[in-house]
Amino acid sequence: MRLTASSKWIGRKWRPRLATVVVAILILVMALPLVGLFFFRLYENQLIRQTEAELIAQGAAIAAIYAQDVRDAGIPTEKLGAPMPRASADASRSVDPDPPYRPIEPQLDLASDTVLPTRPAAMPAIIDPAFAAIGARLSGILDATQQTTLAGFRLLDPTGVVIAGRGEVGQSLGGVEEVREALAGRYASALRLRIPDQPAPPLYSVSRGTKVRVFVALPVAVAGQVAGVVYVSRTPNNIVKHLYGERGKVTLAAIAILGGTLLIGLVFLRTVSRPIYALIDRTQRIAAGDRQAIKPLDHHGTYEMAELSAAFLDMAEKLQARSDSIQTFATHVSHELKSPLTAIQGAAELLRDSGSAMDEAERRRFSNNIVTDAGRLNLLVRRLLDLARAENLAPSGESTSIGAVLALLPVDNRLAVRLEAGGEIGLRISAENAAIVLANLIDNSARHGATQVLVTAANTAGKATILVSDDGAGISPSNRARIFEPFFTTRRDSGGTGMGLGIVLALLKAHDGMIRPVDSERGTRFEIILPTA
Repeated sequence: MRLTASSKWIGRKWRPRLATVVVAILILVMALPLVGLFFFRLYENQLIRQTEAELIAQGAAIAAIYAQDVRDAGIPTEKLGAPMPRASADASRSVDPDPPYRPIEPQLDLASDTVLPTRPAAMPAIIDPAFAAIGARLSGILDATQQTTLAGFRLLDPTGVVIAGRGEVGQSLGGVEEVREALAGRYASALRLRIPDQPAPPLYSVSRGTKVRVFVALPVAVAGQVAGVVYVSRTPNNIVKHLYGERGKVTLAAIAILGGTLLIGLVFLRTVSRPIYALIDRTQRIAAGDRQAIKPLDHHGTYEMAELSAAFLDMAEKLQARSDSIQTFATHVSHELKSPLTAIQGAAELLRDSGSAMDEAERRRFSNNIVTDAGRLNLLVRRLLDLARAENLAPSGESTSIGAVLALLPVDNRLAVRLEAGGEIGLRISAENAAIVLANLIDNSARHGATQVLVTAANTAGKATILVSDDGAGISPSNRARIFEPFFTTRRDSGGTGMGLGIVLALLKAHDGMIRPVDSERGTRFEIILPTA
């Protein structure tokens, strides 16, 4: 099995595609409402709160009617129950420090409240005739209300005995937890199992609400005492049934969620996925040698993708230029080395084959040719090493001045070097590397007939500008654009290698500097720019 370059680097381990990850995320986003609906019971809990609020409202109306009947019956206070807590005292008193409104908020919560067992059965008890008469008068009201609201009503006297309500009149519910709280004057509610030992229907098994019943116990206050309890219960609306009743709105919500999810997927596809795949394709084409692929993408999508694409294409251009440079450099090197090697080989073969037939003058001439060409090879190799070091040089952080650099240079008998200005300006380059730069420029001037070199420096906005001028033959317009090319020289016969200016350029680039030829009335002038220390 042939492995591509990409598979070699990333390995054969399975990894999901970007489209797969995006689809999975979008499906999860669409599922979040259902997760909240069925697992966190947010909507179901709201139905229970709604049921409790409705029972409170119905119970409060019945409690007001019952309290009025107790007052009208003139039942003495000793037959009433426990005193009401201060916050729940009867509002009919002449002096009432409490506020006029005392709303009861729903309290039940599926997430935190314990679902109690089914309600305990009522116990036999003795009913007070006075309360029994009130219960008999209110039974018709409770039955009519239950037919409409489907809630179960039980009206209890101050001892917890049922005085109105189907099937349990004359029996006590005082032992029920929420009823005990109400008999003490405090509102109470509870969640209880609706049907014992019976599994929920399969269709509704996801909804806990179908298995519970909401119980609400409201104390009835008369003259600051508990006159009885309105005990109301009802099964909350089933979540599936409720959603079916709201199917039109649910359908619109589902369409909105699906449409929003598809829109998110489309935006992600256009802004992230498509540019990534286009960049992958462009990478593969560039790796295959397609130079036409080194161009900006048609669609970037996002700022970060545009930056990534620009950085990648810039890297590809630099690598391509580097590859071309290496190829050209290799061609030049092979050409430069081939000429002296051929000459050495030819001279050596002549010396070997001629034997004693060659006179001493000829033998010396061929020997000198061998030595000269070997010396040229040695010089080329050394200059190649110097160029390689310059191109891979890491700045040392050292600094120097032009005056100190000129002091390091050996005296050149061929021409005079004079510093005109700026000798004290600090340069962010080591003295050794700066000396190599100036030495190559001075040697170049001497080879082109110069008798003096003038050096001038100035500091401008954190940059040192150095002008190196001579009075030599100058650079012809046709050669001006090629002087920094490796191996380009017009003095090959006199030992020039054409690598001096290439070494200068590489050293300056390594120190964030630059060099360029500038116009001059006479000779050659180079402008060097370097960061100041």
